[in-house]
Amino acid sequence: NPYAGLVSHLRAAWLSGKMRPMEYRVAQLEALGRFLDEKKQDILEATALDMGKPSFEAYFTEILLCKNELNSTLNNLCHWMKDEHVDKNLVTQLDCAFIRKDPYGVVLIIAPWNYPIHLFLVPLIGAIAAGNCVVVKPSETTKNSERLIAEMLTCYLDNDCFAVVTAGVQETTRLLENKFDYIFFTGIPSVGRIVMTAAAKHLTPVTLELGGKNPCYVSDTCDVQNVARRVAWGRFFNAGQTCIAPDYVLCTVEMQEKLMPALREAITEFFGSNPRESPDFGRIVGDKQFRRIRALLCSGRVAIGGQTDEKERYIAPTVLADVLPSDPAMQEEIFGPILPIVVVANMDEAIDFINARPRPLAIYAFSCDSKVVNQVLERTSSGGFCGNDTLMHVTLTSLPFGGIGNSGLGKYHGKFTFDTFTHHRGCLHRNMGLEALNALRYPPYSQQKLGLLTATFEIKRKGMCTLL
Repeated sequence: NPYAGLVSHLRAAWLSGKMRPMEYRVAQLEALGRFLDEKKQDILEATALDMGKPSFEAYFTEILLCKNELNSTLNNLCHWMKDEHVDKNLVTQLDCAFIRKDPYGVVLIIAPWNYPIHLFLVPLIGAIAAGNCVVVKPSETTKNSERLIAEMLTCYLDNDCFAVVTAGVQETTRLLENKFDYIFFTGIPSVGRIVMTAAAKHLTPVTLELGGKNPCYVSDTCDVQNVARRVAWGRFFNAGQTCIAPDYVLCTVEMQEKLMPALREAITEFFGSNPRESPDFGRIVGDKQFRRIRALLCSGRVAIGGQTDEKERYIAPTVLADVLPSDPAMQEEIFGPILPIVVVANMDEAIDFINARPRPLAIYAFSCDSKVVNQVLERTSSGGFCGNDTLMHVTLTSLPFGGIGNSGLGKYHGKFTFDTFTHHRGCLHRNMGLEALNALRYPPYSQQKLGLLTATFEIKRKGMCTLL
């Protein structure tokens, strides 16, 4: 296997204990901070070349949110790493019971192309904080970002403990043949199944951050202009190439009529009368992706936008009205600047529509009535939820981010990333003496011993009393 030597090299470094001290982890994390500071312009240029990403969006997602993650980790790492002492029963009162935060070992992070810096760096921060050696595999689709990561990251991190592998599909398949102690994958469900199958051969645990069709319910009681701006921002940010973007709107026919002019106004406000000329609207990442998204325009009727340019890989911010559940745009995650509107009779029908489909990565609900928002929250299931806005829940390091069912497995961000890459090792350190206290559990057994054993080990429900 072409990667066996690399994995063995990293495993030897991990077994040496090099990653154990907090000071070493902090030094590597601070090096990532320097990477973000010193290569800021390179990151903005690479993402602009790869997918026309506006510098504002690139700075916000690829640099600012990563620095927030990094600083949150550095601020709390000392506390996160400490042994966590736990409750004890009567028998172990004089002993020490605790949870030790152990690293897994050598982990693999496979990143996607839509946020090529953010979606490898955030899991990497947690993996380093937890004390792991790491192989990073950036996406080959965004060539300029991949080259930047491969050439520059190794100048900042210890090459004995960290490596970047540039690989296509065939090479990644060979990479997955190696035994890793944890695999973190972000991508589409079909590839997630391949990764999980490869991991199963070594009984390797995985986190799968996948996608899905994220529904957005808009009730009849809402501020239409605010809804339009927030939905349009979430849908057309990064030219719609965001795994948590609202994938389709569910609303009544009356709300569709109100929402359409408000969405048109919001799109013009954001990108001008000709979004193709706007410096704030990106492009589709590749020709294959462009053709797939363009084919979805035949769904419903084009109410706003619809213009395309294959040479530029440009698809205008587009809204499709009267889309049917059987239309092509409702059969797959759109992952582009197209927003279908599906008409429902009421909130109950919208909830039934959501629950009849695979559980998404995010659900959005808009209403001036908080009871409506809470009803959607309580009666549905998804990786995350945001009421009266889109995307914003992902900016909080205090909230776990991850999918459920078809949209993923596991969670990360902030301490949740540290916990994802940490084996929580249950430990009991007993007193060597006081052997008389252990006699109750040793043979020969007796009913008296069992009664005393029960009294010392039993956990009772609070508020219950024992009748003597």
